[in-house]
Amino acid sequence: MSPHWEGELEDRGRARRAAAELAALRAGLVGEPLTLGNEFAEARVSLVQTRNGVRLLIEATRSGQWVTLDPLELEALTWQGTVTFSAMVGRPFSPLFPEPEDTGQDGTGQDGSGEAVS
Repeated sequence: MSPHWEGELEDRGRARRAAAELAALRAGLVGEPLTLGNEFAEARVSLVQTRNGVRLLIEATRSGQWVTLDPLELEALTWQGTVTFSAMVGRPFSPLFPEPEDTGQDGTGQDGSGEAVS
């Protein structure tokens, strides 16, 4: 008998939905992805066409985490100072601001399985 954990079925369902959503996003790929990396991290950046318009798909190749950003969300990154980015880097895999419990989101634009919520 293999070990099980509370919420295992929910985790499995979220992981399957995340994989399906990522596959659908990759199907809308425009051009070739760009990979950026150094000794600390590696990210693949792709332009994807979605039913809601064009988005930037950013994938952390080592962890498998990913997020899509629309043009306004991308512009909002330019409004941030170094303190905001330092806080994000200092708390990996954690939201800066928790989302309400009923949304299923962790505040990172992803649900608990690593799937991006667009």
